[in-house]
Amino acid sequence: MLSGPVRFVFAIALRIYRSCALTMLRLRGLTPADPAERRVVSGEAWDEFCDMLKASGAALLAPGAPTDPFDQAEGYRYLSRLARAGLENFLECSDVNAPRLCSLMDGYRDAPCKLGSDNPDNMYQNATIDGRLEYVVSGTRGTVPYLGFGTQTGQYGGKGGLATVAYIEAEELVYEAGSGSGADARFGLVLSETRPENAPNWLALRSDPPQALFIVRQTFGDRRTEVAAELSIRRMGGATVPVPLTPAALEAGLQSAGVFVAGASAMFAKWAHGFQPHTNQLPLFDQERSNKAGGDPNIRYYHSYWLLLPGEALVIRARPPPCRSWNFQLNNHWMESLDYRYHPVHTNSTLARYDENETHGGPETDETGGRGGETDKPVAASGPWVTIVVAHTDPNVAAGRFVGNWVSTVRHGCGTMCFRWVAPRVGDDALPQPRANVVRFDELVEHGAAAML
Repeated sequence: MLSGPVRFVFAIALRIYRSCALTMLRLRGLTPADPAERRVVSGEAWDEFCDMLKASGAALLAPGAPTDPFDQAEGYRYLSRLARAGLENFLECSDVNAPRLCSLMDGYRDAPCKLGSDNPDNMYQNATIDGRLEYVVSGTRGTVPYLGFGTQTGQYGGKGGLATVAYIEAEELVYEAGSGSGADARFGLVLSETRPENAPNWLALRSDPPQALFIVRQTFGDRRTEVAAELSIRRMGGATVPVPLTPAALEAGLQSAGVFVAGASAMFAKWAHGFQPHTNQLPLFDQERSNKAGGDPNIRYYHSYWLLLPGEALVIRARPPPCRSWNFQLNNHWMESLDYRYHPVHTNSTLARYDENETHGGPETDETGGRGGETDKPVAASGPWVTIVVAHTDPNVAAGRFVGNWVSTVRHGCGTMCFRWVAPRVGDDALPQPRANVVRFDELVEHGAAAML
């Protein structure tokens, strides 16, 4: 490893070498006339990208941010993940004429990417598109309880943010005749500014600004048994193979990736700080604010902050309303879900054990019809209470009996958290309010959760 003084001298030598090389190009008349080509050859495009990455570090010093080495290390890893996700999405998968579905967020990959209280129950997919063009999405329904599609305009950190333009659920789609009503039911979905006359399924795009995103949310109850939808996207009348990279495309991709890293980190740092006044409570989050940040308009979110000292636990009790599904998760301060590959950091309507001795295995079907068709409306039935315990160690093991659905802090002392009602069948004024209370862990083990609220 290079020492500090050696690294400094090496960096200066590189700058001198690059400056001399660029001077020789200019003297030989080889500097391109095209602005994008010139900025790429001169290194300006790369320098600006690096400057935005450097500036994004301000999020780690924002008001309310923890300054201990553990949380700061996670914060810088978070920025590196955003940079990786930004480059993958806005540079590697950026051809709007030959779009590809990839993931801004995926906690199951070997190199996870996480952002904005990403849902452990979700498989997120997205494609970079142009709001002035037309696309068609094709696929099969799968068996996930909730499958949603959205179009968004703008980008994190850009003017107007990343706002939802239109949204549709799989249960609202018209499926191809003869394709069945289960996992293999096929459909097509058109994305365009104006709806074509022959399009049974359509999502609107917005041409101003032209930067747009198509997003897919597949919400699992139990990943071990449910089948994901299989999807593809193509431009109508467009190519299927990406074109060779151009200097203009490189510069645009670097700019978008840089804006994404700086904009997303700044926005969610502000959110986390805003949650701190209601630490260890779960108030309903403003839906308009969620929609403007690209949130699912069919989900009601309870975003907040949590803080637990050694020997403390947070007990949460709620009675789910009639809804498609629900879940609760724990995040670090940077609004990254904790590592659900290896730790119990969330629970949901399928996985949770309920307070009463009733079977409540997740989504059911109401009176409107069966799976796979237009009238299919699976809902998590309203009924028993559920108790969730956020704690540093498992209270059920300590008590020798069931105390509550344990959500592990994974050695964190603070962070953000989120409760979701997915597609609730009641108005916002009738949504049940999750109850939360900080208790002593040893008293919880001795007396049980019911005595703590």
